Amino acid sequence: MTMQKKLITLFTLLALWCLNVSVNAQENKGIAFLPEGTLFKDAVAKAQQTGKMIFLDCYTSWCGPCKMMSNTVFPQEKVGAYMNPRFVSIKIDMEKGEGVELAKKLQISAFPTFIFFNSNGEEIGRFLGGCDADKFIANVEKNSTDNGSADMDKRFAAGERDPQFLMQYLQTLGSAYKREQCNEVAEILLDGKAETFAADKTLADVFMKHISNPFCPAFVYTAKHPEALIAQVGETPVRMKLYSVWNTYPRTLVSTDANGNTTLDQADFDKWLALMEECGVGNREELRLTTLLDYTEKKADWTAYVNYLTEYVKATDPNDLFLCKRCTPVAENCKDEALRKQVAAILQQRVDDLKSGKRQPQTQIGNMKMSGNMGKVMEMLIQGLETGEMPKMR
Repeated sequence: MTMQKKLITLFTLLALWCLNVSVNAQENKGIAFLPEGTLFKDAVAKAQQTGKMIFLDCYTSWCGPCKMMSNTVFPQEKVGAYMNPRFVSIKIDMEKGEGVELAKKLQISAFPTFIFFNSNGEEIGRFLGGCDADKFIANVEKNSTDNGSADMDKRFAAGERDPQFLMQYLQTLGSAYKREQCNEVAEILLDGKAETFAADKTLADVFMKHISNPFCPAFVYTAKHPEALIAQVGETPVRMKLYSVWNTYPRTLVSTDANGNTTLDQADFDKWLALMEECGVGNREELRLTTLLDYTEKKADWTAYVNYLTEYVKATDPNDLFLCKRCTPVAENCKDEALRKQVAAILQQRVDDLKSGKRQPQTQIGNMKMSGNMGKVMEMLIQGLETGEMPKMR
């Protein structure tokens, strides 16, 4: 090789190297997240070494806004310029590995959730939801300023129960969407006042905003005697609150560990059913079967799922939309031909009833108007269940 060719080759390689460096530098202008798989404790160690705060992006693989933030907001240069000097940044999937336990510990209820910690790993603020770059920076600025929540946590753990402090603490917890802790503090404020709290506007507001435990004495009393609270805040809000607590509580009884094993707390499930019967909850059978359907779907126990689905259809007569919703997991995930045919038969009966006029097509559910023909959707699901190939929903 001549000297001239050697120089050309050298310059070419140098140019390619410079281009690669330039591209990588451009790619790294956004938030400099720690490598995937980094544990939260390692982020804390790095924060202590550098004196920075910690930014935790709590996401899931299926969350659309999470993907939007990751793809369009976090890579922006102005976002990186703001975040990198201030934070050790880490992303953790809340449904995998360490994320499963972190989600419980941090009381994550929606995605994406962005949490800020001081260098000792103590939470100082958080906010939820996707947004553009400017709004993200503004939200970080607002929520990463230490609001004293870590100090309030310590005071509460040490036994401080002054009502004024508890109200301030409840406000701080509420702004952080810490539902379980909000309920705990609210129960303390309502302790011994189950029959009288409704007359106090402040305590009634505490109940309406923060009680999520159906076994709370104030909730049990209100479920049996709602008249006093209805007089304070109105019938519709009270009925909606009662329904929300009965409906939401069983979700806390189904859990999935880091290895993907799903379990149901049967003892508390039975207590919840008994309490609903004691309180005369009219739709308790629907709530029981809904919980069991959710549980067996997560376990991929399709035999049990189809049995509960059959029972659900007979007991609750679900509307067309929810019937399709409950049949779709079988069409998409169950490989057992006999079970698929059983679900196809359930849908076919509904289609036949609609065609014969025995049932009328549903055009509205509550305040929501139906935009599509659910009969057509059911026919497509039947086809998918029978052929094993789900058609495209248009």
